[in-house]
Amino acid sequence: MRHGFKKRTLNKKIAHRRSMFANMAVSLIKHEQIKTTLPKAKELRPIIEKLITKGKTNTLHVRRQLISFLRDEAMTEKLLSVVSPRYQSRPGGYVRVLKAGFRYGDCAPMAIIELVDRDVTAKGKDTGRVVEVATDAPVAEKVKKSVKAEEAKAE
Repeated sequence: MRHGFKKRTLNKKIAHRRSMFANMAVSLIKHEQIKTTLPKAKELRPIIEKLITKGKTNTLHVRRQLISFLRDEAMTEKLLSVVSPRYQSRPGGYVRVLKAGFRYGDCAPMAIIELVDRDVTAKGKDTGRVVEVATDAPVAEKVKKSVKAEEAKAE
């Protein structure tokens, strides 16, 4: 019997699950709306609600706690300066989970998890992009060419 086990394991070990939810929380803070499977969305909801509630008291201790969980200082800054002040007068319920049908292939139930008063222009914006990662000259040239091709496509 599963007495005392409240969370879904999602067939993952605890380290993988913790890392997955940290990455999903960062994506949700960045885009303010993500699409995932229904069980993952239901498990992510209390995690992100606690992060937003913690972010309402913007202290150094809270900042360090959020950085240690999210592992992304830019998204921690966005959470503390943009997202948490948006919900300052709201006592809870910052996130909604909407069912979005079934995934083609394995028929897994899908869901959209989003912030309640979200910024619709935030979806799809990706600020953190690595331009040069390689030190080897031929590889660095390939990276530069691919970045120039992406910029030409964007224009």
